[in-house]
Amino acid sequence: MTTGTRRIELNLHKPWFALYAGTRPTLVIEGRGQPTQWGLGTWQVSAEHDVILGVFLFNRMWRFGQAEITLHPQDEGMLSYRAPALPFLRGQLRLKPSRQRA
Repeated sequence: MTTGTRRIELNLHKPWFALYAGTRPTLVIEGRGQPTQWGLGTWQVSAEHDVILGVFLFNRMWRFGQAEITLHPQDEGMLSYRAPALPFLRGQLRLKPSRQRA
């Protein structure tokens, strides 16, 4: 692993009932979009600076389900994105803190 970077985990959840089909999420890290798939994935980000992460969905006509979070160097845990059921609502992107060991 390169000095100054760290790995983050992001779990992308699609609702069991959605009024859209065939749509995949796009992850945006510091302004650079990367097509992704539903489920758990890992990405490399800076360990020394704040990083802005965003997720959106695109259905060939418009973007929807947008959500954004700023990840600080001291933040630990897994990120979770929940897509909306309707194609005109926002998604939710949250940091779920890791459990502390006793």
